[in-house]
Amino acid sequence: MVEQFLGTWKLILSENFDDYMKELGISFGQRQLGNLATPKMIITMDKDVTTIRTETIFRVNEISFRLDQEFEERTIDNRRAKSIVTKDNDTLIHVQKWNGNYTTIKRKIVDGNMVLEYILNDVTCTRVYKRV
Repeated sequence: MVEQFLGTWKLILSENFDDYMKELGISFGQRQLGNLATPKMIITMDKDVTTIRTETIFRVNEISFRLDQEFEERTIDNRRAKSIVTKDNDTLIHVQKWNGNYTTIKRKIVDGNMVLEYILNDVTCTRVYKRV
């Protein structure tokens, strides 16, 4: 299932994150803080429930979910979303929907790193995490 994603990960590369946050409608000041943050992501599993805890010096966010089941999510930028995480081959696909909008976050393991691709409208951001 999601075993290859389990563990603790630290951000090592971020491309186009400011444009992604801008597309989300995040203020300039909040984007500055977001660009400074180097998140640590801790992914655990208990039976069929996966938990993703994202820690920065500014904020901690945690979601728990079962694959293929919709859940309520409070995002790290404080949006309330209806979300679902599915699996397509070796990729976790996380879709967040709120106020008629949606964003897709794809997680996959590439050369031992976890690569996240964030897609919102015509903006794509890539963030790479290394296992610690």
